Amino acid sequence: MVQYSTDRLDASFAALSDPTRRGVLEQLGRSDASITELADRFHMTLTGMRKHVGVLEHAGFVTTEKVGRVRTCRLGLRRLEEEAAWIESYRQLWAARFDTLDRVVEALKSRGEDR
Repeated sequence: MVQYSTDRLDASFAALSDPTRRGVLEQLGRSDASITELADRFHMTLTGMRKHVGVLEHAGFVTTEKVGRVRTCRLGLRRLEEEAAWIESYRQLWAARFDTLDRVVEALKSRGEDR
């Protein structure tokens, strides 16, 4: 099985686990925004939004730049290849298990029909 960076996966999934943070990523996918604009859009305090942006920034999904008093957020360069590969490995594992279960069920059905 492929080795993954546990710290990186933990940071990614922690960042993506919150609906507000996923919403921020969707918003930034449309256009850059200041912390104030994001806080207004999500009806939260500036402190709360700063914390959300900090988690996203730690995971590499968002970058920020301060110009004067305004901190602008934009999508980071980090993509989800490692996370997608991790999910895919488990999808394949579960698919193989379900295929095996299907074969067992079919064998049991066949034996029941032979009686």
